[in-house]
Amino acid sequence: MHRLLTGDQRLVIDTARRFAEAEILPAAAAIDRDNRFPRELYRGLAELGLFGIGLAEEKGGAGMDAATACLVMEEIARCSGAVGNAFAIPVEAARFLAEHGGPVHQALVPGVLAGDVIVATAATEPDYGSDVAGLRTQAVRDGDDYVITGTKAWVTFGEIAHVVLVFAKTDPQAGQRGLSCIMVETDRPGISRGKAEELLGMHGLAECGLSFDGVRVPVANRLGPENGAFKMAMANFNFSRLMMASMALGMAQAGLEDALAYSQSRIQFGAPIASFQAVQFMLADMSTEISAARLLIQHAARLMDAGHEIAREAAEAKLFATDMANRAISNALQIHGGNGYSRAYRVERLYRDVRLSQIYEGTNQIQRLIIARQLARAHG
Repeated sequence: MHRLLTGDQRLVIDTARRFAEAEILPAAAAIDRDNRFPRELYRGLAELGLFGIGLAEEKGGAGMDAATACLVMEEIARCSGAVGNAFAIPVEAARFLAEHGGPVHQALVPGVLAGDVIVATAATEPDYGSDVAGLRTQAVRDGDDYVITGTKAWVTFGEIAHVVLVFAKTDPQAGQRGLSCIMVETDRPGISRGKAEELLGMHGLAECGLSFDGVRVPVANRLGPENGAFKMAMANFNFSRLMMASMALGMAQAGLEDALAYSQSRIQFGAPIASFQAVQFMLADMSTEISAARLLIQHAARLMDAGHEIAREAAEAKLFATDMANRAISNALQIHGGNGYSRAYRVERLYRDVRLSQIYEGTNQIQRLIIARQLARAHG
């Protein structure tokens, strides 16, 4: 894949790789152990201009395309899945604010790209995740304001965000067609943060629940038309699912590299275990599936960059890459044997971190539904 890149793409990706290997990789174990938001790495990625990787130059971004953004994500996640996750949030937030926001939102974009303004998205609720139509948080119009009441769960960056993009019902009777997205500054009265979530993996992302108790915000804080957030969110999912697929791909690549190195140095029965056909076949399958996932992601990203609708292709890439990554890292751990079950080896962290990829940005069961519906629509 890298042999097909332009000079500009190669420069950006090499920059990301050097930073990831020099700065992120040495810090990854401590971020996981201490469950600490990697603020200095977040700032470093911003200073390199990488938060603008998916945003056009005329909107303040780096002018690179989605295909390049996915390759940059792969390099970062190869060194830390958690930092990869942290990287995706401002990249996606800047795109969302620039594409769907008015002047009040677009004024925030430079701060997001610089790492000064931290944005979180609050969509999921304690009782509703994939069922967007069932969301209970409401935004009631009161003159020139909305009054927001409800509870959100699993808000990444919820503990540290300056602003939150809240998905709330503005027409409770209209299901998904009654959903609006409203920017809420976290210093407004009526917002409370829940306790930090204790997660299996992906530590350091300042995850918590948020409660909104009559929080008053101007109508001007709404992104896009009233009751129009569902379509906006679905369009955004195409890019975010490719980023999630690339994050899983980066972790799978790390698992393959670790398994290969370990198998070449681990001696059993008088020979490196890499010389055993059973291990060789596992490594071969991992390499083949990683390459296939990369091609699926790049195919979808390039279609997106060319202006095509990619709901099916994005779902296929996310489904295949994340299922593959979980399988590949499980095999990498198996190659490590008992050592793979120890925190002394990176593969243990990879095993915990990658599991989220099959849940985040729409579960893989939801991806299968999307693919099936798109097929039926195309051939019905």
